[in-house]
Amino acid sequence: MPTTPDSRNVIVVGAGLSGIATAIGAALRGCSVIVFESADLVGGAAAYSGGQVWVGDNHVARREGIEADSRELTEQYVRDIAHAAPEALDERAMDHWLTLAPEAIRYWEDIGAIRWTVIPGLADYHAEADGALGAGRYLTNEVIDGQVLGDWRQRMRVSPYFPVGTTYAEMFVKGRRVRGDDSGDGGARNEEAQGFGLTRAPAEPTGQADENKPDPLTFGTGVFASFLARALKEESIEILTSHPVTELLRDDEGRVIGVRAQGEQGPVERRGPVVLATSSYDWNPDLVRELLGLGPDDFGSIAPQSLRGDGIALARAVGGVVAKIPATSVPMLPGWESAPGAGFAYGPEFAKPHAIIVDRTGRRFCNDSYWVDIVAKALDPDDPHLPFFLIWDEEHHRKYGLGAVRPGGEYPEGTVTSAPTLRELGEALGIDGEQLETTVASFNEHAERGEDPDFDRGSLDYVLRFYGDAAHHPNPVLGAVSEPPFHGLRLRFLGTGIGSSGVHIDEFGHVLDEQGNAVPGLHAVGSVAALTATGTGYNSGFALSRGLTLAYTVAQELSG
Repeated sequence: MPTTPDSRNVIVVGAGLSGIATAIGAALRGCSVIVFESADLVGGAAAYSGGQVWVGDNHVARREGIEADSRELTEQYVRDIAHAAPEALDERAMDHWLTLAPEAIRYWEDIGAIRWTVIPGLADYHAEADGALGAGRYLTNEVIDGQVLGDWRQRMRVSPYFPVGTTYAEMFVKGRRVRGDDSGDGGARNEEAQGFGLTRAPAEPTGQADENKPDPLTFGTGVFASFLARALKEESIEILTSHPVTELLRDDEGRVIGVRAQGEQGPVERRGPVVLATSSYDWNPDLVRELLGLGPDDFGSIAPQSLRGDGIALARAVGGVVAKIPATSVPMLPGWESAPGAGFAYGPEFAKPHAIIVDRTGRRFCNDSYWVDIVAKALDPDDPHLPFFLIWDEEHHRKYGLGAVRPGGEYPEGTVTSAPTLRELGEALGIDGEQLETTVASFNEHAERGEDPDFDRGSLDYVLRFYGDAAHHPNPVLGAVSEPPFHGLRLRFLGTGIGSSGVHIDEFGHVLDEQGNAVPGLHAVGSVAALTATGTGYNSGFALSRGLTLAYTVAQELSG
């Protein structure tokens, strides 16, 4: 399939949200697009996510009559939360993203790729920052019926971490955990919550939906499904699963002119400009150590196992370089090994009442309901707190369970350590047990009043709404750790497919070399590309917003 560098053929590497969006944008402008996906399922990390797309000054909020926003307020917010390392913030990339994001998300809706809705009442992470708003910037999809995908419904990833089919509004009423003592079924969670907090996602389809029943799709699964449904309407888009790209092809001048992939029937070559959309590096231990400084005892991932840093390797092989964001700003969640050798799990338990996080000295060191502060403090190069541990009591066990464990259920062997006293628990975990007793006593004194004067746990609206137990008073994330037996486990950071560091690009998605020049014929979109547009600032929804904006931008350029 020979072509010239200005061919109307476009090659996308990766069938996640940003890759499929790029394909749609290019196809609607007259290009023929082939999408190579290394895994047998499409959707990538986006399909596993909460489906939050953060966009300031957007038309959806205005349509729904929500508090007025502006471009100026949006920039104030992003700039303020990126102050820790201003050198990591690419001013031109930030300006391009914030300016084009409202236009891009309107475009995706106008062409029928999605119907947006505002996530109700969800506040910006950093309520104290200049320009923060209490609602209106988080977008997600209106419910889509999976039946519109036909046979592709079985070939799409479905999040095991969110109750897909439930809307955000419904989840905020029910909570992300059903309280065992309120469920009326002996402590079991309701069926809608069953999928949340499971171990790493299954590698196989979850099964075909009953064609006679509605198949509502929400959260990241629903956002991706909306775009996939639109892509399937375009005959000029071809999606090849189980086709990992092994090499970028170049001409004599160094321009990228195509790819070589490995298909089930052997090698496949296609020619045209290339867009990398392979997400992050979660399952590549060497890149995790290089970019995060974490070894296997302190890191795992809840992203699909196909995220192995392939895009970074491909870009480096043709002269592209990596931009590094400090690990203290990378979106990672506190989680644990679900069972020895069985993958990883996480859930909102760390932020529920009757639980705290401590280091090996038995002391708290952060706002332990807020992953942003946990990451920043645990990985502080001047005052690190690894390893770190989750400690909780029997009331927490009875009400909330742990990951896939139902409230009051039995913990998998080899995961949780339990003891009749805090001192004995500490000694069993390798923590200073005496100090742990002192820490918990001080915490309990204030928690009963819904206060945390040491680290302000319970002071952030986003955390209260997204992680807390709305039925617990006076504070949804604060409760005494007092009912024996006591439980604990060593935590590790779990990647979510947003590594922050990644391929260095400019504001238009061009992959850059060591001199800062564009590698001709090569673009990158989504989380394979470093989040230089936000630097060390992060808010849930930044990654998908930046990815969809880059997809819009790159598709325009490639189609002329």
